[in-house]
Amino acid sequence: MKLTLFTALFALIALATSAQTIRSGEIWPDTDGRHINAHGGGILRHGDTYYWFGEHKSDHTSNALVGVTCYASTDLTTWRNCGVALAVSDSAGSDIERGCIIERPKVIYNPQTGKFCMWFHLELKGQGYNAARFGVAVADAPEGPYRFLYSQRANAGRWPMEFDAEALAITDTLDIAHFQQWWTPAWHRAIGQGLFVKRDFEGGQMSRDMTLYVDDDGRAYHIFSSEDNLTLHIAELADDFLHHTGRYTRVAPAGHNEAPALFKHDGTYWMITSGCTGWEPNEARMFSAPSIWGPWTQHESPCIGPNANKTFGGQSTFVLEIKGETDADEPRFIFMADIWRPRHPSDARYIWLPIEFEAGKPVVKWRGGLTLQ
Repeated sequence: MKLTLFTALFALIALATSAQTIRSGEIWPDTDGRHINAHGGGILRHGDTYYWFGEHKSDHTSNALVGVTCYASTDLTTWRNCGVALAVSDSAGSDIERGCIIERPKVIYNPQTGKFCMWFHLELKGQGYNAARFGVAVADAPEGPYRFLYSQRANAGRWPMEFDAEALAITDTLDIAHFQQWWTPAWHRAIGQGLFVKRDFEGGQMSRDMTLYVDDDGRAYHIFSSEDNLTLHIAELADDFLHHTGRYTRVAPAGHNEAPALFKHDGTYWMITSGCTGWEPNEARMFSAPSIWGPWTQHESPCIGPNANKTFGGQSTFVLEIKGETDADEPRFIFMADIWRPRHPSDARYIWLPIEFEAGKPVVKWRGGLTLQ
């Protein structure tokens, strides 16, 4: 489609006046002058280029009618639309059939295989949010095209790594028929003891809101909301970054967390999440741990400023680490979130704010514009 004269002029003006400033909550035009359509996304740096992957949202539905889009930038402010990285399928019965739900795509690079590995939350067409699967795709180039490999639930037939003989003996006594009423003290205790882990043991653990994280040693992890969004799971990936190893742990059982975004600073792992209130924003949560395997400790929300109790109207999706030019330079971290617009999904906006550290803890302060130098 040709750009109109007005759109072209708008794009030129936007690039000329705002190329170095990110304004959270406002329209963010790409180099063609169109609002960036990459929601629930994440960033991969490869070489000197950053690649932003996200959900392509249509005007009237959040179901996947197009697929996962990719944008490229060398300065993190001016983004070029690279097109559809992973396209939905027109084949009836495909796991990624047009009209399915694809959310929170993340891509990591495997230097051993030379492959770009995409993981995402997948719900099968016509099944609402009942499937609770992850999907995996792979490509030879960062912008794709990505080839869909498979989808499934997580770690079928595997217990969490912390479930020792004593914990398994307790889990063995749990009968879900005795816990039909949710949110009671007894139900909370049973969830912590693995009631829903046991329920989903054979078919695999539910996998919804998610992110990926590659540690300093090259090991990669899949972090996702599981057990009906009650408990976060951190699962180790195999050497190919395309499968789980079967080793996983649970974080904040019955805490009702989703939208995980994980990063590491000075040897401490930090994770920002949200509560579960659908499309409506809520107060961010934050956790820390000395190891990816825990123990994880919950802290107060890192957000400070107007509307901080609602995460500035958004929901976390990713923390971007910007490494210094030398190993001695301190890395910078950018908190990324989405301001959802369920009545007009394609008009959803973005929040990008720097993460600062005060008294050793991350804080995210609202600011009208972010300039990256």
